[in-house]
Amino acid sequence: MIDTGNLKGIPSTYGVYLFKNGKKILYIGKSVNLSARLRSHLQNAKLDNKEAAIVQLGDKIEYYQTESEFSALLLESKLIKKYKPKYNLRWKDDKSYLYIKITVSDDYPKIYLSRKPEKDRSQYFGPFSSVRSGEDILRSIRKIFPFCSQKKRTKKACFYSKLNLCNPCPNAIDSINDKVKKRELKKIYRSNIRKILTVLEGKKNKVIDELNDKLKTLTKERDYEQALIIRNKIFGFRHLVMEKKFVNFEGEDTINKSQIMLTDLQKILSPYFTIINNLHRIECYDISNINQKQATGSMVVLTDGQMDKSQYKRFKIKNMKLRSDIEMLGEVLHRRLKNNWLLPQLIIIDGGLPQVRYTLLQLADLKLTIPVIGIAKKPDRLVVGVNNLPTVRLPLNSPGFNLIRLIRDESHRFAKKYHLLLRSKKIFRPSLV
Repeated sequence: MIDTGNLKGIPSTYGVYLFKNGKKILYIGKSVNLSARLRSHLQNAKLDNKEAAIVQLGDKIEYYQTESEFSALLLESKLIKKYKPKYNLRWKDDKSYLYIKITVSDDYPKIYLSRKPEKDRSQYFGPFSSVRSGEDILRSIRKIFPFCSQKKRTKKACFYSKLNLCNPCPNAIDSINDKVKKRELKKIYRSNIRKILTVLEGKKNKVIDELNDKLKTLTKERDYEQALIIRNKIFGFRHLVMEKKFVNFEGEDTINKSQIMLTDLQKILSPYFTIINNLHRIECYDISNINQKQATGSMVVLTDGQMDKSQYKRFKIKNMKLRSDIEMLGEVLHRRLKNNWLLPQLIIIDGGLPQVRYTLLQLADLKLTIPVIGIAKKPDRLVVGVNNLPTVRLPLNSPGFNLIRLIRDESHRFAKKYHLLLRSKKIFRPSLV
C-alpha cells in the first residue's frame, strides 16, 4: 500500500508518475507538481473507490521529471500506449482514448483528433486522457506551425487561413496557376507538417536547431522580414515546451507557477546572495548586434514572476565607436541606471563571465549593490556575480532555472525584433530611451 512515506524526496516539478505493484504498472499520470499531485491521490483515496484501488494495490511509485507540462503530457501518452495500465483504461473519458491523427500519405497531410486508430497509412499520436488536452495541444502547436484540419478539399481558402492557422492553405495552393509558386508553397506546408511530427515525437531540440539554422540563413541573406517570422516561431516554440500551462487533470488544484518559480530561484541563489529574499522586480538584458549595424539592447522585466511588458525598454546603441557586445551592454546599463526608475532586486545578463564581470564594474562605479547573474549558452548554465564568478549547472526541470531561461529568451526576442525592424527600415518608435 502507498503511504506518505513513499512520497519522500519527490520534487515539486513537472513530470510523469507511475503507480506500480512489483513490476506491474497500475496507473500513469502527469502533473505540473509531482509532489502535490501524488499527495492528492492519497487524500482522494479516502473518498473515491478508484483512487483507493491504486493506492491500496500499489507498493511503489516511480517518476520522471520533465522541463515542461507539454513534455510531460507527451511522455504520459507514450507510456500509456506502451504499458496500457489497468486503471488508465478504466478512467478514460469516453468509449475510447483520444489520438492525434496526421494523414501523412496525403499530398497535403491534414491533422485532427480521432477516437480510434484505424488501419490506414496515417500516423497516430496518443492516447491522450481527455478531449480538452488533445485540443489544447493542437491549438498551441498550430499557432507556431499552421496546418489544415479540413477533411474535404474546396476551391476556396478555409476559414482558418484568415486567422493564419492554416497558412499556406492547401485549398488556396491548388488554385494557383504559377507552378513555381505552387511548388514553393506546398514545400512550406509540408515543412510545417514535418516539424509537427518531430514535435509530437518528442524531438523538440531538433526543431529548435532547424529553426535557428533557418534564422541564420535568412539574416545572412538580409531577408529580415522572414527572419523576424522565424525568430517569433523560435520564441513561441520555446514558450510552448518550457512554460505552456494546459488544463488540470483529474481534479488537480491550480498551482501558482510564478510563485513556485520565484521560490525555487530564491533557493538557487540564496547560497550566494544574502539579500535575495525579495524578487519583486527582475530585469534581464540582451544585445542584438550583427556586423555592428543597427545594434540594439533590450530590458525585459518580471514583476512578481510575470512578464511585465509595460516596463520593457529598448535601446538603440548611440555610440558608433563601440564594437563589442560587452561595450554596448555597458552603454545600455549606464543609460538605464541614470533614469529614476524602480531598481530591480536581481539583474540577469544574457552572457557568461565577461558580461557578468563588466556589469559588476558598472554597478560599482554607480555605488549600487544589486545581485547579478548571467546565463551562458551551450549548455545553458548560470554565472553568479560573486567572488570567483562560479558557474552553476542546474537540471532542465528546475522551475527557477526555467524562469531564468524564459526571461533570457524573451529579452533576446525583444532585442532581435527591434534590431530586425531597424535593419529592414521599418522604424517603430514607442518610448525609446
